[in-house]
Amino acid sequence: MPTPVLSENRAAALADPSGHAIEFDNVSIAFDEKVVLSEVSFRLAHGETKAVFGIAGSGKSTLLKLAIGLLRPDSGRIYVLGEEVTAMSEQELFELRRRVGIVFQESALFDSLKVYENVAFRLMEEGVPREEIERRVREVLRFVELENTYDMFPSELSGGMRRRVAIARAIVTEPQVLLYDSPTGGLDPVTSNTIIELIMKQRDVYKTSALLVTHRLQDAFTMATHQFDKATNQMIALPKGQLSEVPMSFVILRDTKVIFDGDAHQLSSSRDEYIREYIS
Repeated sequence: MPTPVLSENRAAALADPSGHAIEFDNVSIAFDEKVVLSEVSFRLAHGETKAVFGIAGSGKSTLLKLAIGLLRPDSGRIYVLGEEVTAMSEQELFELRRRVGIVFQESALFDSLKVYENVAFRLMEEGVPREEIERRVREVLRFVELENTYDMFPSELSGGMRRRVAIARAIVTEPQVLLYDSPTGGLDPVTSNTIIELIMKQRDVYKTSALLVTHRLQDAFTMATHQFDKATNQMIALPKGQLSEVPMSFVILRDTKVIFDGDAHQLSSSRDEYIREYIS
């Protein structure tokens, strides 16, 4: 697959090193008086991938819902692609979400639609010409190595294949930001590795800003210490101590707060007892 040409919007974003794809500024939210996030702040730079960790119930998926306005924080501000999500109307949020791709853990495919129709759904909603839809759907299915599933229904696919179709659907609109909600959750180790390799391919070829919620620390460490090689169409290990050319960082949530935000070297060298135990 040839290296895609960046859209004008994405190229402009990547050319602005001071900008941020996502920014949380002292964000707090509680449900039924139970505090889930408290004064959470972090930034996702344009072109960066940031993995978010924490025990079950620590608010990881809540971050993603806040980022696209599905939830409103009790306090604090959230910016996505330079726009303040916390001050936007529902119509404005709808327009913003068109620039964001989302991959859910359970894939969330339409069972009654074929793979082609699932992947093309948002393009058809936006009135994209049929020939362009056909081209883009085939391109992204080829990208996730599932072009032969074009006329199949989700029920005919394995769990890993459905997850790959979900990724194809998320990237077909050429989003400026990708949100992954536990993309390897519920999958066996071999299939999980396939999904991570695909996410890495997306990161290194398209350089799309991405927020990755995961419970598997090894997934993010693999992404930090490997990169996708277009010549061999597979991921390769980097020399020891060398990190991926595309920025990769980690956020750890604990007791409603961010207790770590940094790269793999900083995470590995942390002396915090909780973090040492967590990454061990």
